[in-house]
Amino acid sequence: MADSSTASSNIEVEWQFDAIDLRPVERWLAAITGALPNGALPSGALPRTGAGSGAPLAASARSTKHLVDTYVDTEDWRVSHSGYVLRVRHAGALGEVTLKDTASATAGLRKRVEITEALPEHGIETLGTEGPVGKRVHALAGVRPLRPVLEVRTTRQPYDLLVGGETVAEVALDETAISAGNGQRPTRLCRVEVEVVPRWAEALAPFVEQLRGSCGLQPATLSKFEAGLLAEGLEVPGPPDLGPKRLPPSPSVGDVAYVVLRRNMTAMVVHEPGTRLGEDAEELHDMRVATRRMRAALALFSDALPASAEHVRDELGWLGRTLGAVRDLDVQLERLEEWAGELPEEDKGALDELAELLGHEREAARDELLSCLESSRYERLVSGFSAVLRQGPPPCSATTSALAAAVVPDLVQSRHRSAVKAAKRARRSGAADDFHQLRIRCKRLRYALEFVSEIYEGHTANMASRVVHLQDALGFMQDARVAATRLHELATAEATGLSSTTVLAMGGVAERYRQEAERVRRVLPGHLEDLKGSHWQKVKALMESKRLEVGALYRWLPRPSAARSSGTDQLQQDSSAPPLR
Repeated sequence: MADSSTASSNIEVEWQFDAIDLRPVERWLAAITGALPNGALPSGALPRTGAGSGAPLAASARSTKHLVDTYVDTEDWRVSHSGYVLRVRHAGALGEVTLKDTASATAGLRKRVEITEALPEHGIETLGTEGPVGKRVHALAGVRPLRPVLEVRTTRQPYDLLVGGETVAEVALDETAISAGNGQRPTRLCRVEVEVVPRWAEALAPFVEQLRGSCGLQPATLSKFEAGLLAEGLEVPGPPDLGPKRLPPSPSVGDVAYVVLRRNMTAMVVHEPGTRLGEDAEELHDMRVATRRMRAALALFSDALPASAEHVRDELGWLGRTLGAVRDLDVQLERLEEWAGELPEEDKGALDELAELLGHEREAARDELLSCLESSRYERLVSGFSAVLRQGPPPCSATTSALAAAVVPDLVQSRHRSAVKAAKRARRSGAADDFHQLRIRCKRLRYALEFVSEIYEGHTANMASRVVHLQDALGFMQDARVAATRLHELATAEATGLSSTTVLAMGGVAERYRQEAERVRRVLPGHLEDLKGSHWQKVKALMESKRLEVGALYRWLPRPSAARSSGTDQLQQDSSAPPLR
């Protein structure tokens, strides 16, 4: 769960404009006259002059500043890949380190997160883990050292913009030189930046537009960091190249398997920096989903993959469990926050103590996750499996080179039979463990349908969406079961030291989980019917039709039924047919 304070109290609202010359801006600011109408003022802002007279505008120049900014990152660009930049700023004897996101500008306006703390006396290398920037930087960089990327030297003339005597913005006139330390001439920029108090942004927009139009300013599309990278010929590398991620015409089983695995391996690596940073819970969720999808693909296409794939599947399971420990607590904390919002104010304190306890558990789980991502075991998983995916399918394997349209129907139908069988068992027993097993099998079926969707031009999507609805309902039941069990463990543990009021509230939360799970259970029969309904019959008919098309070119030799369930049926080439891939 992201730090909620980040989203609310560290937002920078700033217009950035490029200028040919800053002198017209200086003259314009010196000649400001006028007032903002009372109706344009944000809530709570009152003019300090007589009623009805509006709030007078004024610009007050401050002392010129000389800023030296060094942008730093790891060798593998972990900070940039997380959607942030890390800046070390020296202004005279003072130093600060700032982490800010790279949100794009709209008509020169940027609204982005900016987090700052004082720079330690001995530099960023000694930045601790307790401060708001330090804890994030250590999570991102791990043991990787930070290195300078760009140096930006700025002479800044700042002006305070006052409305009715209240400072509502800073207008900065910057003359900037950017260098990468490679001996080339520095890039020079003239820029006007208007950083406003967020609640004043709407009221000051007409003023900023007048400034832009009067002084011939152009909205800056690039930040100084981005402009420096472009000018110096530097580029933040994109996702790793693991080989082709598009299916060829008439793909083989190996083609499908490797494309699915490459896409999801790329997604896992792409979401790793955001998972490390921990600002957006969806980053971790997406990384976890990528590991799950790869495990499902490794099982589904096992006959078309090298023997080492089983070890990779085990390692992804280890990683997924570590990610899941944090994700489960994220979900519980989000649910708790929703329920707390429905309580009377006097009753919220009991849940606050529970939220604090779960928050401590999440921090411990997150520490374990960061250790996992920093481990040599994780590094071997990423580097080793990436090498396998770059090599691609073995060219001489008959199983791997068999046409996907011929083999896929058996793979998908095997997953479908397993899900239907699990559904019958769960409906008959009503046991929570059986519903959990059904959820796992539905997930495998859903992934199988998604993996092969392109072979059937997306026509498996309707059936996949039906399975998703069932999977979501079953997932809610399982999440509620896990959460209720955990609450019981916390409530009965001696070491937690919870108050009796909180323990009572926890009982109420556990009961609410139980009631919601029971509500979901009552609507399950309708979802279960979807497993065998018309959407599945259409998918099944489509897959068989595609298989018959292949049969027009290749003589189909089905193996015994036991082998068919594994999807390893063989094709024998017709003498008049084109060669197999």
